This record gives sequence, C-alpha cells and structure tokens, in this order.
Amino acid sequence: MRILYTWLFRAALPLVLLRLWWRGRVQPEYRQRLRERLGRVPARASRKPLIWVHSVSVGETLAAVPAIEQLAARHPHWQWLVTTTTPTGSERVRAALQPLLGGRLLHYYLPYDLPECLRPFVDALRPDMLVIIETELWPNLLATCAERSIPTLLANARLSEKSARGYGRFSRLTRAMLGNLTRVVAQYAADAERFVALGLPSERVVASGNIKFDLHIDLGLESEAQALAHQWRGRSGRRVWLAASTHAGEEEIILDTFAQLRRDYPEHADLLLVLVPRHPQRFDGVARLCRERGFKLLRRSDRGLPAPEHQILLGDTMGELLRFYGACDIAFVGGSLVPVGGHNMIEPAAWGVPVVCGPHLHNFATVAALLRAAGGMAVVDTAERLAVQIKDWLDDDGERRMAGERGRLVAEENSGALRRLLDEIESLAAGI
Repeated sequence: MRILYTWLFRAALPLVLLRLWWRGRVQPEYRQRLRERLGRVPARASRKPLIWVHSVSVGETLAAVPAIEQLAARHPHWQWLVTTTTPTGSERVRAALQPLLGGRLLHYYLPYDLPECLRPFVDALRPDMLVIIETELWPNLLATCAERSIPTLLANARLSEKSARGYGRFSRLTRAMLGNLTRVVAQYAADAERFVALGLPSERVVASGNIKFDLHIDLGLESEAQALAHQWRGRSGRRVWLAASTHAGEEEIILDTFAQLRRDYPEHADLLLVLVPRHPQRFDGVARLCRERGFKLLRRSDRGLPAPEHQILLGDTMGELLRFYGACDIAFVGGSLVPVGGHNMIEPAAWGVPVVCGPHLHNFATVAALLRAAGGMAVVDTAERLAVQIKDWLDDDGERRMAGERGRLVAEENSGALRRLLDEIESLAAGI
C-alpha cells in the first residue's frame, strides 16, 4: 500500500511544486529553500547526539519550545534539528530557538514524503531520535526512520473522531505507518483509544494531558502585557476586545459584530478591537476589508499607539499574540466560526481572560469541554450572539472577571503534561 501511495505522491509532485510557486505570489518565502524540501542539505560534521523535532507551523513550534528549552538545559551535549513546513513556522523557530540554542540548532524545511527526498536528508544529518509534535504523520518519513533504527515519538498527540475516520479509510497504510512509531504520548485517553483502534499496539501509547496547559507566564511577559494594556486603553480606560487567529470568513463576522456593538450599545462605542489574522499573507487584505467597512484602522507594524479615534488595531506582527492576550479584556479565538477546528484557547485562559469561540472546535475538543464546563468559555454561532456575549461581559465586570478566573483555574489544574512528556523523551533517549 505504501508503494502505491509513494507513486501517487510522485505523480502529484509537479502540482505540489506549482502550488508552492502559486503561494509564493503572496508570500515569496514559499519559493525559497526548495532544495531543503527535496532533501538536499549539507552533511553534519558533528558526532554529538542529534534530536530531531518536527513541528508543522507556528502553533506546534510554540508548543515545542518549553520542552526543547528544558531538555537542552538538562542535556547540554545534545544538538537539535527542528523542521517545519511553513515560512511562518520557520520564522518562529529562528526567533524562539536560535537565541536559546545558538550553534546547537539546525533548522530546515521537512522534505517531501518521498524516499528519494527523505533518505539523503536523514543520511546527511544522522538524527538519533525523531519527536513529532501533535499529529503530523507521513508514511515514508516513519518508514525511513524505522529502516535506520531511529526511534520516533509522537508528542502531545491528538486524534479527533473526524481524523480517525479519515485514517481508517486507508487502514492498511495507516496500520503499517503506526507500526513504525516507537512511542505515542497522547493528550487524552480518547486520543489514545483512537490510535489503538487504528492499529497502534496499546503498549506503545500513554495519555499524559495537553502540554499547552504548561504555559509559563513570567514576570517580564506580565509587565510587557500590562504596559501594552495601558497604551491601548489610553486616558479613557477604554475596553479591549481581542479577536485572534482569525481566518477568511471570520473577519467579516467579527466586523459585523463590532459594528453592531457600536451601533446598538453606545455605552461601548469606544471599544477597541484588536484583530489578529492567523496568516501573515492575509494582513493587507484584512486591512483593506476594515477600511472598506468604514473603520479607522491602525496597524501594529506602524509602531504607533492607538489614538481615541482609532477603532481597530490590526495585529500584523509576529510573536506578540501571547502578550496581546494578557492586555485584553475579552478574547475571541478564531478558526472556530469556520470549519477549521479552532486554535489554542488555553493561552487567554491562562491569563484569566474570558474566552468566546465559534462552534467548530474539534482540534481542541477536550480543552473546550473543560473550559465550557467550568464557565470560562462561551460558544456562539452568529454575529448577533457574539455581540450579545461581548456586551454581557462588558456590562458586568464581576461576571467577566469570574469567567476569566474559572478559565485560569482550568489551565492551572490541567498542567503537568510537559513533565510527563519529558520523562518519555528521556526514557527513549537513554540509549543514545
């Protein structure tokens, strides 16, 4: 079955490359470093142990940083290879990990899942272990590691019912692929059970919780968020609504909601909307949309401070979202009003900020259920209901703070997964 998959991938490769070129019209970085995607990289001279971490994009990279930071401190002789698949993920690797690891860090794009791309890549770098963050499973990648006796660990693994059904349609390929995994550290028991149902031997999987709950907000970050909140609120102490990680189709709903709030509830007419699209290539288009709707916009990249006449601040910079959460009163987390599956609502919860999302939450189903059950998160499905929820929290400071505190307690009570994951990685690395 893997042979058929491989030949189909080879046949599709011209289309894959064409799509890369097409995306490069908006984000030129997609047209760069093509040799890495084909597996052509310089040979590594060092013989020190090399831990390979694959994180698809920004969210997975940020989730991996605390684990890499702690392991790098415990094992200063280890070197690190971090691969991503997107330019934004690549940028986050350099920004977050280069200062931490310095010369111990290698970073490339993950080669395409073809033997002729993966084998030269692996042979040139000689990794001692592969750690995949969440659920980025490639049949030839895992087979190549198995051929070279490289142990593989799937970390913070999640598998929704929808994804499990998709893998189940190719049961022979999936079973063989999962058989090449050495260890799976799943987020929750339901995730672990779905992996086992697809063919993973039960002795290879353990459920440890979601490492994204192990978010550390240090005093420096807290001070930065407080300073940012002061700048945004100005002398009037205006409230701040953050709409984060939004996708196409969501900005229109957010702007409809914002217009309704300003029109129907004049007491909240000075509300500042901080709007942060998920993908940087969409920043300019979202800025145009805001202006076409008649809103007075300031872009974060302009480095100015919102004046009283500014109604929207567009978050068009990278690496600032976590402190944005700490500077707002209410947070909407995107990818949830459209069928993307939702993004990380743990971050605002950890700050004690009440969270509102749309109904599409399968990427964070368990987290969302925990926050909803505790009263730290609301779910809405229309602009009208979103406006009512925002208004209710703006009108009642006590309830808003209480909702935020409930969410913060959920984040605090569910921490500890990172420690368990580190134990599993070190156990697997004992022989290197």
